[in-house]
Amino acid sequence: MSTAPELGSLHAAPESDPRGAIQLSFGAAGFPLLIRPEAPMTEDELLSFCRLNKGFEIACDPDGTLRIMTPAGAKTSRLNIYLNRELDLWAEADGRGVVFGSDLGVRFPDRSMRAPDAAWTSKARYDALDKAAQERFLPFCPEFVAELRSPTDRISQTEAKMEFWMSRGALLGWLIDPHRKLAMIYRPNQEPETLSQPEFLHGEGPIQGFSLKMQRFWE
Repeated sequence: MSTAPELGSLHAAPESDPRGAIQLSFGAAGFPLLIRPEAPMTEDELLSFCRLNKGFEIACDPDGTLRIMTPAGAKTSRLNIYLNRELDLWAEADGRGVVFGSDLGVRFPDRSMRAPDAAWTSKARYDALDKAAQERFLPFCPEFVAELRSPTDRISQTEAKMEFWMSRGALLGWLIDPHRKLAMIYRPNQEPETLSQPEFLHGEGPIQGFSLKMQRFWE
């Protein structure tokens, strides 16, 4: 396993998961940190790796490269909780879908894996997974995905992540940028719509009927 030298060093803790996954201590490494295993991890290995290293945002590229990001700061964490709480309360009352938080991993056939800040998928699609599959990475792109830009995120990276979701089948995406006080609405085969400090974001398509009050993001 190797790392990109310009992005910091990597140290393995002395204990590891029985299945071979390594728990890592990143020390003073710079982020984002790239880890390039000698061979791409299997889904079981990647799942164990993520479980052992909770708190970090972990993504996987098709070639097996892992991208490790720092945990969210206090304010970003609060905003994430608010976003997911409001979406989940609405979804529970609406009854058509289920909501996932930022600890969800979505795994694609090309072996890439990403973690959205918030996501919604139809209950029918989720219930079609057996109990064992529901304990693993989600094997398909959620219909709705939201990303919250943190102060350390480059806007180009966050926008690229949203483009990734849309290219993989998302029907609606929200990028919320508290730093610039704007929101970007992503729809399939369209340029993103940019809203400056909107009072509400109103759901459409898969989350028709959901409204999110935005004042907290602009404070």
